[in-house]
Amino acid sequence: MSTCASASRELSEPLAATAAVASTWLLIEQDGPWGAKALGESHLDRATGRALDAAAAGTGVRVGLIRRPGRHADCLPTTRHEVIVAHTVPGRGWVRRAQVTDPAELLELDFTALGSGDHTGFGTEHVGGPVALVCTNGRRDRCCALQGRPLAAELAAAAHSEVWEVTHLGGHRFAPTMLVLPYGYAYGRLTPVTAKEVLAATAAGRMVPEWSRGCSGWERPGQAAEHAVRLATGETAVDVLTVAQRPDGEGRWLVGVLHQDGRAWEVDVIEAFSSPPRPESCGKAPVTPSRMDVLSVRGV
Repeated sequence: MSTCASASRELSEPLAATAAVASTWLLIEQDGPWGAKALGESHLDRATGRALDAAAAGTGVRVGLIRRPGRHADCLPTTRHEVIVAHTVPGRGWVRRAQVTDPAELLELDFTALGSGDHTGFGTEHVGGPVALVCTNGRRDRCCALQGRPLAAELAAAAHSEVWEVTHLGGHRFAPTMLVLPYGYAYGRLTPVTAKEVLAATAAGRMVPEWSRGCSGWERPGQAAEHAVRLATGETAVDVLTVAQRPDGEGRWLVGVLHQDGRAWEVDVIEAFSSPPRPESCGKAPVTPSRMDVLSVRGV
């Protein structure tokens, strides 16, 4: 039986500009099984999960659950929850960490401030290497479990980076998918070899355009423009490009891309739709997914 990931791959659907948009990620450790809507379908208190989701709405913060790779029996509850908060707007990013006994404590956070890039002193600065977040929630899409869980297990066994399973990164059809902190680039269609290359590049302050879905700190037109400039210039260093987009008609944007060395480009981006129809998730009706096409890249 064909899966959403195999259909997307066979149709050569582009990876670029498909990353989930979130200026800040709030990731909460929660062991045990996850449902499709994990904040309300796990061992996390349901009222707390709903309240966290409501608190994050409209702030730029995306809340997810994480757990260590391995077996996830329905057993004892998590007594101490690791919490990772990461702001992923290039040039202004940070990663902070803390532990809480009750995730309800996180409702005291200023979500608007977190979304705008102010960590308000939460926790302590992350000082380790890259953090790999691999989507594995099979209750949401089987591709994430069938392809994500083996990838997370292999990366964890290699011990090159800190590895977590995560509930949802968007884009099941690009499985296995991975978000890498501290820079917030999402990647898709990874193999153990290419995932390790991505983590090694991240540790060196670089990204890998070939497997990149974009930086979550940018809106999708900005992701497309940044990717186009990187392909045109061969630039892979993180935090050297900033983008500023403005509408240029219905479903069209002009995006300014600025390099820290002073070079600048204007990128014309238009929304298009992929055909023929394909399922965006296993078991869903086929649709024509939105994509961002780059019409031109001009140096200015």
